[in-house]
Amino acid sequence: MNQLNELDYGTPAKQSEKSVTLEIDGVSVEVAAGTSVMRAAVEAGINVPKLCATDSLEPFGSCRLCLVEIDGKKGYPASCTTPCEPGMKVKTQTPKLADIRRGVMELYISDHPLDCLTCPTNGNCELQDMAGVTGLREVRYGYEGDNHLKMKKDESNPYFTYDPSKCIVCNRCVRACEETQGTFALTIDGRGFESRVSAGQMQNFMESECVSCGACVQACPTATLTEKTVIMMGQAEHSKITTCAYCGVGCSFKAEMKGNEVVRMVPHKDGQANHGHSCVKGRFAWGYATHKDRITKPMIRSKITDPWREVSWDEALTYAAGEFRRIQAKHGKDSIGGITSSRCTNEETYLVQKLVRAA
Repeated sequence: MNQLNELDYGTPAKQSEKSVTLEIDGVSVEVAAGTSVMRAAVEAGINVPKLCATDSLEPFGSCRLCLVEIDGKKGYPASCTTPCEPGMKVKTQTPKLADIRRGVMELYISDHPLDCLTCPTNGNCELQDMAGVTGLREVRYGYEGDNHLKMKKDESNPYFTYDPSKCIVCNRCVRACEETQGTFALTIDGRGFESRVSAGQMQNFMESECVSCGACVQACPTATLTEKTVIMMGQAEHSKITTCAYCGVGCSFKAEMKGNEVVRMVPHKDGQANHGHSCVKGRFAWGYATHKDRITKPMIRSKITDPWREVSWDEALTYAAGEFRRIQAKHGKDSIGGITSSRCTNEETYLVQKLVRAA
């Protein structure tokens, strides 16, 4: 499967035997009870602007971009935290909503570096996308006064950087660390204008309890948390769904690539074994795939003092079978055993035991 940017429904799917029918921008849609208005809109083919919402995390309702109008209700509720109700009539595109969203985006951009052309996430940035979607064309607020533009980067982690000057405090990284990984290494430090993502008490990422799973990096809608491989290589051009080869769990990944080179590995949210989660090895330790010392062909040697020599698979298997027979003839049938690695799949381990028993 070749896919780079997947459709994000904004909030997780709900499982229910009951269904709800409502109308969004004149389109009738039937969804499971408990489904958010935002997700129902996406299922109806209508995308509502968002920054703090993503379908891999529970709704939070902090960015105020996904506001909608609902007939019979006062105000402008957030579509990500509003559950669908029978007969509900929702409007996602009105002049008033457009003004509100544009004003919210203007506030975000007023304290954000305008270095999009040289930013490593240029072309793959949700903040950049939402500025376009909301029609933001100018920012009336200058950089005079207090701002966060000169905050120091944290490059202590070997796999990703943390640039607080680009943080919009959407909480997605904190929630991913809590909901996806369960490490609780991240928190929001300070209040109001002083709010910032913190990896510990005056600690950098490497000194904190962060386990480098990458859930926060994947959740970040800006360039605040960015893989170092993306900074070095640029954005990927295409992706392939594959299975992580590091162990036998069978986690599903999107290998995002530029040509034939891997730029980054992203846990596939529909993976049956991992559901969008990964460990540090699967997420970042994929360099072995193209390492110059990687063994890609079978090798044999007759004695431990002999040098290894590369052979074909036929010769390697014939040699192993011959050695099995020689050892059994000399020491008996029970003298042969097999040990597999935790990095082997269940299928590989099954075949090893079949090979040993058949020998």
